Amino acid sequence: MRPIAGGIFTMGSDRFYPEEAPQRRVRVDDFWIDETLVTNRDFSRFVTATGHVTVAEIPPDPHAYPDLPVEMAKAGSLVFVKPSGPVDMADPSGWWRFVHGADWRHPTGSGSDIAGLDDHPVVHIAFADAEAYARWAGKALPTEAEFEFAARGGLDDADYAWGDNLAPDGQILANYWHGRFPFANLRLDGWEGTSPVRSFPANPYGAYDLIGNVWEWTQDWWADSPPSPTGTARKSCCAVSNPRGAKQFQSYDPAQPGLRIGRKVIKGGSHLCAENYCQRYRPAARHPETIDTSTTHIGFRCVLRRPVSR
Repeated sequence: MRPIAGGIFTMGSDRFYPEEAPQRRVRVDDFWIDETLVTNRDFSRFVTATGHVTVAEIPPDPHAYPDLPVEMAKAGSLVFVKPSGPVDMADPSGWWRFVHGADWRHPTGSGSDIAGLDDHPVVHIAFADAEAYARWAGKALPTEAEFEFAARGGLDDADYAWGDNLAPDGQILANYWHGRFPFANLRLDGWEGTSPVRSFPANPYGAYDLIGNVWEWTQDWWADSPPSPTGTARKSCCAVSNPRGAKQFQSYDPAQPGLRIGRKVIKGGSHLCAENYCQRYRPAARHPETIDTSTTHIGFRCVLRRPVSR
């Protein structure tokens, strides 16, 4: 783990997506963060030690999903399937498929495996799976503020984790989509999907992949926007200390009033973020994800909340 000395920073952005605004001054206490995402090797040790069965490996309960067709009540997970050409960008079903048999051991379905992927981030992880691993490891999942503070690496109010240019002097500093999403990936970063941890430079705190590769779960319940700062809240003296997210009931998706499943904040973006779609390979970026969802592009890392020697 890497030590992160607490401090005050500018959280959020007024320059990209509305859910990132408003910018506000935030203070976080000292904490330690995993140097890398939890890998397939790490998660395998956890499963061997505990017998944990992931959400993706358990058939959904029809009583919890009353509108679920009977033929869909099978274990599985969401898998990215690259289309052969342009699709309707307003319809994610053009590139996402629910695949029966897909889980962390079988990332694209029952005929696949993770041979040779020990150092890749574990995926097809629902929130409960990440939380169970963190408890087993004696750690916790980061808050949204802790994650963003760590991802910024001490560089305050920059658009990207390394400055204000996505690819400074042509350098590719994270695993994200190059070309026209979702059908044309130029692979300028060398990877079509996930990449091994430590494939790209560590940030100034010594942590890897806080941007790109896979999205990461946080502890915080989703809210469309954080509370607006009042008066002099942008000043250091008025920074909000260790903010937390909304209440669970506030995180429900208003577009699906019949579905009472909470949504958590995920951070960091993934290998599917592109300049033409989902420019969320940035510290301020955030996205909601229902806690029962697992996909080929969501993983996690853990933190410890303890003092840092100075």
